[in-house]
Amino acid sequence: MSNTDSFVEEVTEEVRRDRLFGLMRRYGWIAITLVVLLVGGAAYNEWQKARTQAAAQAFGDGILAALEKNDPAQRRAALADVATATPRQQALVSMFMAQEAEQDSSDVTTSLAALADEADLPQIYRELALLKFVMRADSGLTPDDKISRLTPLTIPGAPYRLLALEQIALAEVEKGESDAALTRLQGILAEDQVSQGLRRRVSQLIIALGGTLDDAA
Repeated sequence: MSNTDSFVEEVTEEVRRDRLFGLMRRYGWIAITLVVLLVGGAAYNEWQKARTQAAAQAFGDGILAALEKNDPAQRRAALADVATATPRQQALVSMFMAQEAEQDSSDVTTSLAALADEADLPQIYRELALLKFVMRADSGLTPDDKISRLTPLTIPGAPYRLLALEQIALAEVEKGESDAALTRLQGILAEDQVSQGLRRRVSQLIIALGGTLDDAA
């Protein structure tokens, strides 16, 4: 390579370097700002995760502490004092309070009915509230009302499908439709996911209605 070519290359390289430095001086703040935003955003996300985790831990600890109390009235009072930050947490507290409440409490029934119709709650909690509401003796629902409201819960894959089928069978018994109830109950026993508790209740009801467990095999 000649001296002239070498000189031209060096000049060209210097020009490129000067241009690069010029661009850095002119636009370097943008790169710095982006780096700060990225680092700050990552730190904020981690802080939010830690905060959410701490809040969830505090919520869980509050629930456990309330349920550990010996007296039902104290458990209800402690549950009422648990701080909730989301509709889901409020639904869980309401569910636990309903379980701890007196069976003849109309407030519980009203609360469950409201939760079942609360559009902001996740569907799984609305369905659980509906199931508990229908099971209440003071729900005021007729057997046909119960069947109508529970039928959407019986679709394949629904989380409370078998429990809803059990309650529908009980509603059919109320209506005097024992044969339909027996068929439904025997179908429950044929399901793979039936729990031992549900199997026991359904078996007892089948026998009480004059059916046989062999028909469910």
